[in-house]
Amino acid sequence: CEHGRQRSRCKECGGSSICEHGRVQSRCKECGGSSICEHGRVRSQCKECGGSSICEHGRVRSRCKECGGSSICEHGRRRSQCKECGGSSICEQGRQRSRCKDICEHGRRRSRCKECGGSSICEHGRQRSQCKECGGSSICEHGRVRSRCKECGGSSICEHGRQRSQCKECGGSSICEHGRQRSQCKEC
Repeated sequence: CEHGRQRSRCKECGGSSICEHGRVQSRCKECGGSSICEHGRVRSQCKECGGSSICEHGRVRSRCKECGGSSICEHGRRRSQCKECGGSSICEQGRQRSRCKDICEHGRRRSRCKECGGSSICEHGRQRSQCKECGGSSICEHGRVRSRCKECGGSSICEHGRQRSQCKECGGSSICEHGRQRSQCKEC
């Protein structure tokens, strides 16, 4: 179309594949799109449904280090986020591009800087989403950060009941090649 998109998928042109919620119809949960599984996820990326994009390790195939995923560079990082590979998500200062423009004079993200009165900081001086007193969105019913709560099945908890990044069996990012916590390894 005139906007440089496939006409059927263009919101401005009222494309036939766009639903009333402004999404591609097949991927809209509210419309019951054909690409959405019974668990409310994109079918190809649902672990429970055995989606085609999920590898034998339970990860998105293209991002799995063990499978040699196409998004993983020679340094074992996501290609787009690797400074050494000149990843597209990295700016000239070596920061994530999406966060670079939001850096304040104190070298922090502006919204999270207490001194700048960042919008993400609550009246208690904490990050609003993680403040128990403010009822932050990242706090679960057990009073913990939701992603780190074992009872809630938090995304940072692995199948072994440990913090995913610190689990040797899962190949956590905080574990070095010597099988130790990277920050405490004398050889590293």
